[in-house]
Amino acid sequence: MKLSRAKLRKLIEEATVDAYNDSEQRVSFLTMIQENVELPFKTHVLGVEVLVERVDMTVSEEIVAVCRSGRTRQRIALLDLPLPSPLPRGVEWIEAYRHWDRSVN
Repeated sequence: MKLSRAKLRKLIEEATVDAYNDSEQRVSFLTMIQENVELPFKTHVLGVEVLVERVDMTVSEEIVAVCRSGRTRQRIALLDLPLPSPLPRGVEWIEAYRHWDRSVN
């Protein structure tokens, strides 16, 4: 997915408007992703089809996708998660988060 810089800026601004530091901004992105990305969705990780069941945050404040394949569950950093085709509704929030993360790290 390729969003214009203007669209990315608008999404980042919407997510972070009331957040005053990186930690609060990360939580704001988590909320926007949880509220807007259509879950669950299927994607492939290392050639294995997985179901992204939910998006969560680790103790170290990393946003992760909770993925399932059969009985196995694995948390995968949202920054590293391959997106499927077709894209699920709301995936622009994941792209905005990725863009924001690159700018603060």
